[in-house]
Amino acid sequence: MKHVSPLEAAAEAKVKVPTRRALAKQQTRGKVIAAARRLFSEQGYEGATIRDIAAAAGMSTGAVFANFTDKSDLFREIFVSDVIALTEAMRDAAQRGRTVEDSLLRMFQAGYAFYKNQLPLARAAFTVSWSPEEGPMLRNHAAVLELQELIVDQLNAAVDRGELRQESEVKLRAAMLFDAYLSNFPQAIFQGWSLEALQARARDQIRILLAGARRG
Repeated sequence: MKHVSPLEAAAEAKVKVPTRRALAKQQTRGKVIAAARRLFSEQGYEGATIRDIAAAAGMSTGAVFANFTDKSDLFREIFVSDVIALTEAMRDAAQRGRTVEDSLLRMFQAGYAFYKNQLPLARAAFTVSWSPEEGPMLRNHAAVLELQELIVDQLNAAVDRGELRQESEVKLRAAMLFDAYLSNFPQAIFQGWSLEALQARARDQIRILLAGARRG
């Protein structure tokens, strides 16, 4: 007979099977998010209304408001979940790099590939993240800061390996690299640049921004 400690027994007792109501609410929330993602991609942030989102999800506006405070709350949910997934993709890509320059380029490539098939949603994200009302909250969200920290980690690792000088001003250089990464999205969104073109531009940006920090 398996022995169960008091702590394990207490932990098991706290595990609750989701009720039918909880599962139904979770399904409703998922439908709203899926509909909102589609409409934000098709109509932009300003064009998609709560009424439109509710209709696309096949439910009432009341059902939407039962799950989200307003449209900005709903968009934030989509934005943050995408940033979290993007961070994981960029982290995985960086681990395959052989040098700091290679790792950063792989990160940038992963980021562009992530949004390449959903550029209208990326455009909506840029619109909202630079609005006076919602912008500061989105730009300073923990998920976004963690994404930026990936670049800091790569530069610090390069300093430890001796690729970059100790006095490389890592924080400032990482901020400039992140800005360079973001600056290429308008080329894809408005001018239709290919992934290859974005990567070529990113390669030059990374090379220039690291030029003054390399050893030797």
